[in-house]
Amino acid sequence: MTQDLVARLDDRLRARRESFDRIPVVDVAPLLDGSDKLGVARQIRWALSNTGFMYVKNHGIEQDFVDSVFDVTRRFFDLPMEEKMALHVSKSGVALRGYIEPFGENVDPTKTKDLKEIIDLGPERAMVEGPFFGPNPWPASLPEFRELAYGYHTRMVDLSKKLLKGIALSLDLPETFFEALMKNPISIQRMLHYPSQSGHVGEDIIGIGAHTDYGNLTILAQDDVGGLQVMNRDGDWIEGTPIRGAFVINIGDLIQKLTNDVYLANMHRVINTSGRERYSIPFFIDADFDAVIAPLPSCVSESNPQKYQPVTCGAHKFGRFKASYAHLKEPA
Repeated sequence: MTQDLVARLDDRLRARRESFDRIPVVDVAPLLDGSDKLGVARQIRWALSNTGFMYVKNHGIEQDFVDSVFDVTRRFFDLPMEEKMALHVSKSGVALRGYIEPFGENVDPTKTKDLKEIIDLGPERAMVEGPFFGPNPWPASLPEFRELAYGYHTRMVDLSKKLLKGIALSLDLPETFFEALMKNPISIQRMLHYPSQSGHVGEDIIGIGAHTDYGNLTILAQDDVGGLQVMNRDGDWIEGTPIRGAFVINIGDLIQKLTNDVYLANMHRVINTSGRERYSIPFFIDADFDAVIAPLPSCVSESNPQKYQPVTCGAHKFGRFKASYAHLKEPA
């Protein structure tokens, strides 16, 4: 590899290489089978109050199935650009379903252009019902994509609800706490492709700029390329090395608001300088569009006074998306 092809990271983009017990690994089998729910809940509490992230293993999703979804994800992004653009997110209006081209979404637009391409899917609807709810666009030349991608979405909805039971227990709440907020929750199944970068890589163009996630919970499947960086409480960027068979779990803004900053929606970003294409499959689940999120009384005290006013899930999330998508901006 010539020197011109080797990525030379700007100092501000370097991550410290640390042992990854900094992002703890939680075996969730005792939560899922009921053998030690509270023991897992204690581990979840430590992880989410200190890092906002954790790996989870023994989650019940077969690796062969995950591999098949990665395979069809790669094949989708290999389709001709005109076929992908025919599924463009702007055609879905406020439902926000479909393809987003490189630089088409920028999560930190004052600093960074995001070098990634995306397809976003969600709960299937016959017509646009409002923000985040509508029909999914499917590639006609890749018929297996629909079955695999939507099957994955369905299984992630189920897994996320089980993990949220653990989060509820970690907050000394009934394990059913989130059910009342999630009768028809917003969920987004995203597939991502990150081209590799070479030469000098600065903050102006990276895979995805520093951001927090918007909603309740993210379940991330990574390939083996790496590139995820997570900021710890000391302000250091820590590499989120892929662990085969484990998902990366992190919480979003709404859980931080719910817990009045007891749990941390942590900053993270992606920088792919591996020399290989990177693919990832994040799943996002939130609450119902009109669900009200307010700090829990148990998380408010004299030493930790209330920091947030109540917000509705949909208004909060849609507001964040409006800042990223040109077709949602109000005409001047």
